[in-house]
Amino acid sequence: MIKSTMQDFPLNISQLVRHGRTVHADSEIITYHGPDAELQRSTFAEVGDRADQLAGALAALGVGEGDRVGTFMWNNQRHLEAYFAIPSMGAVLHTLNIRLFPEQLSYVINHAEDKVIIIDASLAPLLARVRDELTTVEHILVCDGGDADARRELGLGETLDYEESIEAQETGYAYPVVDELAAAAMCYTSGTTGNPKGVAYSQRSTYLHSMAVQTMQGVQVGEDDRILLIVPQFHANAWGMPYAAWAAGCDLVMPQQFLQAAPLADLIEKTKPTISGAVPTVLTDVLHNASDADLSSLRLVLCGGSAVPRSLMEAYDENFGVTVVQAWGMTETSPLAAIARLPKHDVGDDPYAWRVRSGRVIAGVDLRICDEEGNELPWDGEAQGEIEVRGPWITGSYYLDPTDEKFHDGWLRTGDVGSVDAKGYIQISDRSKDVIKSGGEWISSVDLENTLMGHAAVLEAAVVGVPDDRWDERPMACVVLAEGKSATAAELNDYLSDKVAKWWLPERWAFIEEVPKTSVGKFSKKDLRQAYADGDLNVEAIG
Repeated sequence: MIKSTMQDFPLNISQLVRHGRTVHADSEIITYHGPDAELQRSTFAEVGDRADQLAGALAALGVGEGDRVGTFMWNNQRHLEAYFAIPSMGAVLHTLNIRLFPEQLSYVINHAEDKVIIIDASLAPLLARVRDELTTVEHILVCDGGDADARRELGLGETLDYEESIEAQETGYAYPVVDELAAAAMCYTSGTTGNPKGVAYSQRSTYLHSMAVQTMQGVQVGEDDRILLIVPQFHANAWGMPYAAWAAGCDLVMPQQFLQAAPLADLIEKTKPTISGAVPTVLTDVLHNASDADLSSLRLVLCGGSAVPRSLMEAYDENFGVTVVQAWGMTETSPLAAIARLPKHDVGDDPYAWRVRSGRVIAGVDLRICDEEGNELPWDGEAQGEIEVRGPWITGSYYLDPTDEKFHDGWLRTGDVGSVDAKGYIQISDRSKDVIKSGGEWISSVDLENTLMGHAAVLEAAVVGVPDDRWDERPMACVVLAEGKSATAAELNDYLSDKVAKWWLPERWAFIEEVPKTSVGKFSKKDLRQAYADGDLNVEAIG
């Protein structure tokens, strides 16, 4: 056997940080402070220096290799400084979901054993509710919290000021050479059932995922781009885009808490980003509440988290001239696993037929579909099974969790059910826990939802399976009407009748004010099923 003579060079985040702050020293981080405030601008070189100072401040507090540091922050420059400093010094960045219920928040902090937490002062009331339950947190650094007396009023006990702490440190922190297999960051799943599960991303997996995001097959990030980072930094490391942007020299625009339609439109017009990423609910809000905005600078908006309706893609093309590209992944996949770009050949007359697919598996991710007995199914676009994946940025287990039902033979069971065609395009029909089996036949709630949201009067639609005496289970459609629009269940049923199989048509309809969402903006169908079981929905039966 001939052995390679290539250098044994560790793939770690400090190398990415070093590259960005030197090769792309004058690229910018732009932070938004609202429509009436000036934009805050810093260069990569300046942010790199501040990351050095943060690393020094954390080391002075006793943070060492392997220690977990939580961040409870909006998308802003300081959060980015933590993204770079914490893993580069060998500690573990633990991004805390600001939308978790109190009992979930205290659980993940204690489970991860966070030693220090960095928090934006505006979020202090959320953390204050569980402060007395936190057993491992020794220090809290507060951003924009005022003097010591003002910080005490936040309900967090004795805290430290972020700026004072880093200003006391020098730049040029001596980062250690960290093992590429060591944990760099942690993110907990949203915990729709049971406690949230911890996913620990390695230095190596983060590095490789960042490279994949930059590629033409991925998000196509380059030095001339500017990314508006809408997806929260606590959600799977903001889909890996901060690290990819830093490595490529791409400017980053940080919106903080200003994620509503009007401020987002204002921010886009002021900063002219070329790329963004968000869940469908955010894009729907902009479409309906900022339809006259100038979004023309955007050449691509990555959309994921839940299925992207065809009608939403068409509306962005027609109203804004903006291409919405669907991607698929999950916290456990870092998250990018597939992206729905058009194939090279045989596109046909309807490009949307490809764009609405869940995604085409990208290089670095192995994928298969399996039936309930674990048998591998063909990539024929017809066979339906659970999607399983493996690869260098796919987790192999949950942190300190002996549960192994989601992992077998080196594969991650994703819980998504769908098909794959010969070109590698995935079409997800449902989550395994949401699949509707009626009379022994499968009904795709995703297809029904996307078709319903093509109706001009429908803002949102969620379809869930409910018990049925004859068929065991039948679909129930829960519909949110667009402002100023009206439609009846019979009208919507007629709209569906020539678009889906007749036996898919729901007999039960409920018009609701809002579809309940999970902490990362996905439809929470378990809440709708519970509301139906409790008799809390005004259900209309037709047919």
